Amino acid sequence: MSAAVAESYRIEPDALTGRVIAVTGAGDGIGRAVALSAAEHGAQVILIGRSVSKLEALHAQIASLKKAEASIAQLDLEKAIARDYDELADSLLRRYGRLDGLAHVAGILGSLTPIEQYDVPTWCRVLHVNLTAAFALTQVLMPALRASSDASVVFTSSSVAQRPRAYWGAYAVSKSGVEALARVLADEVEHYGNVRVNALNPGPVRTRMRRQAFPAEDPMKLITPDEVAPAFLWLLSAASRGTNGRTLSSQSASPATS
Repeated sequence: MSAAVAESYRIEPDALTGRVIAVTGAGDGIGRAVALSAAEHGAQVILIGRSVSKLEALHAQIASLKKAEASIAQLDLEKAIARDYDELADSLLRRYGRLDGLAHVAGILGSLTPIEQYDVPTWCRVLHVNLTAAFALTQVLMPALRASSDASVVFTSSSVAQRPRAYWGAYAVSKSGVEALARVLADEVEHYGNVRVNALNPGPVRTRMRRQAFPAEDPMKLITPDEVAPAFLWLLSAASRGTNGRTLSSQSASPATS
């Protein structure tokens, strides 16, 4: 991340102290970096992911910081049913009484294939994990978000959401849907005054998904998940109050860029 970008998304070391933050995809990549960084900045973090072993490893690392507590909420977004979502929401409300931030980072790429040849089950899986599951989780967590005095929902977008191109198929469609979902919800919650909703495009980041999409690319030329985490934290913190219904870029020189 450039110095200009880092300064744009700069937050204080204790910016998330006392805040309850849930992060999906917390076991790997950007999700893991966001969850760990949130804990380092004082948040109580709810680690949502599919792999219990990966979540437990991150939980142990957060515990070693001795700054804030974390809890594990195992949820397979591909296979979860309504009861699983309801149980997570009920457990969260019982334990914390509110939710101050929700970062939707989990996602899958699917395949880079022409629409004419795209496998229908893969299409459905990508749309479900990237879009429908994010909608369902947000819906069940809205009571906890509304119970907060200052809540922020952050959806993860992509450059192909606004500029779809050949072969990106279900992934591009799902991310376009994510941006639409974020803006619809932002408009709906604006009158509450205490909930804001935005989307963030992290740009090219050194992750497993990026390697899958661009296997010939030199990963050392990309920023790391740790470097992109501050943009998520800026949106999850009180610093982003007044920002609602926007699509931001973590590699833009200003968080005000849409």
